[in-house]
Amino acid sequence: MASTAALTTSSLLRRSRALRGHVFRKPLPNPSSINLARPPPALLRPRRFMCRNAASGNEEAAAKAAAEIADTGAPTMYKMDTVPCWIEITSCRGLIFDKIIAKEIPSTIVYEDDKVLAFRDINPQAPVHILVIPKIRDGLTQLGKAEPRHAEVLGHLLFAAKLVAEKEGIVDGFRVVINNGPEACQSVYHLHLHVLGGRQLKWPPG
Repeated sequence: MASTAALTTSSLLRRSRALRGHVFRKPLPNPSSINLARPPPALLRPRRFMCRNAASGNEEAAAKAAAEIADTGAPTMYKMDTVPCWIEITSCRGLIFDKIIAKEIPSTIVYEDDKVLAFRDINPQAPVHILVIPKIRDGLTQLGKAEPRHAEVLGHLLFAAKLVAEKEGIVDGFRVVINNGPEACQSVYHLHLHVLGGRQLKWPPG
């Protein structure tokens, strides 16, 4: 069983390295030549191997594969809102986050303001499981990459988590989780908080 998992992880890493080489052999088009209203399909293509692995439930391997892609500076981009602002996409789920922000795919939104969006996790780990994300990534792929300019939005994310807990009726007992990097099983490189509650949570976490 362990050897099978090791082989799976090893093959994923080899494939992600091959993808990384492929990415850099094809330079990005000049932004001025791109139709901002309709970016080329190649720029929106998700990393299918990571999606398949995540769907299989192997979160640890998916997180490691996502981290490898994130470290390449993944050139796939996505336009948000109506301004010519392009942001990198580092995973298939990252692309989903951007589409949720842009209201291009449905989600159950529980809170929104000009800086953050909160919506229900489609694979809840508690009766209440909400994701809170910044609307503009601005390099904030994970907490470990935060810079001084991110201080305001980081504080706002925590305050939004409290507002979400109030709306969900769990303000007297809830947990806020941030997974940072592959060892924490972060598989979406767009910083996000998990707000969990609605039952007795245990300590220590897994």
